[in-house]
Amino acid sequence: MIRTVRAGVVEIAYLESGEPAGWPVVLLHGFPYEPHIFDAVAPLLAADGARVLVPWLRGYGSTRFLDPATPRSGQQAALARDLEAFLDALAIPRALLAGHDWGGRAGCILAALHPERVSALVSLGSYNIQDIAGSARPLAPAMEERLWYQYYFHSARGERALAENRAALCRHLWRLWSPAWRFAESRFAQAASAFENPDFVAVVVHSYRHRFALVPGDPAAAAMEAALAAQPPIVVPAVTLDGSADGVAPAEGTADHARHFRGPREHRTIPHAGHNLPEEAPEAFAAAVLRARALAAGAQAGR
Repeated sequence: MIRTVRAGVVEIAYLESGEPAGWPVVLLHGFPYEPHIFDAVAPLLAADGARVLVPWLRGYGSTRFLDPATPRSGQQAALARDLEAFLDALAIPRALLAGHDWGGRAGCILAALHPERVSALVSLGSYNIQDIAGSARPLAPAMEERLWYQYYFHSARGERALAENRAALCRHLWRLWSPAWRFAESRFAQAASAFENPDFVAVVVHSYRHRFALVPGDPAAAAMEAALAAQPPIVVPAVTLDGSADGVAPAEGTADHARHFRGPREHRTIPHAGHNLPEEAPEAFAAAVLRARALAAGAQAGR
């Protein structure tokens, strides 16, 4: 069921399923995806008694800014502030957060800065908090090649391409990032409708420019960004995931992320899965969520 709730500076559209009084889990999508990537995950969690909440991020689908004057920021702290406001609006004091890409980053941030709000975490790509101060350091050439789209969005040409040809561009990213996944065109069309949000281009472009310190952030998010600059550790129980066929964030890129996790953590690499792991391997993603919940229960019992 699609619902909406006012949460901070946005009205968030979200899917809800499962037991209304069940244990809350928020599933969080990234770019360029939308909540239906979790369509096969949600029933598996609902069958275990979960209340499953899947929001459209700012700039996607029917999620809307409440004030025309609010900066159309896509920076990491803005996403995390939306997530915290979403939990507040639904009167959820604590939830399990599970996501990838932008959504996984929001979950990591809340887990790092407000662990009292997060029972456990599932993060595709492990520690997903951006080191903006270090963004000028070059990566290995093979990794730089994978980030071409980010550099493209730094230019007016890339911004225009996203505005004028967003469906073709995003379809191309789906194919590059999930090379073993054969998605139906009807499925992509369903997702692409979420990219017609009037703020999609502005939010996306700001996200990819802000992470390289090329544009200022929203002043309302400045305090959180300052806290994130310290690369705070994650102390809540966590299961982290990589897809072995991820075309943009290769599994070997997270090898040194263990140092950022100070609580119970398990890491899994899912064979043949690409960047859209929740849709490509929904059973594995759901199993990671249930395992994270078990880790949290174990940690609680050990106190």
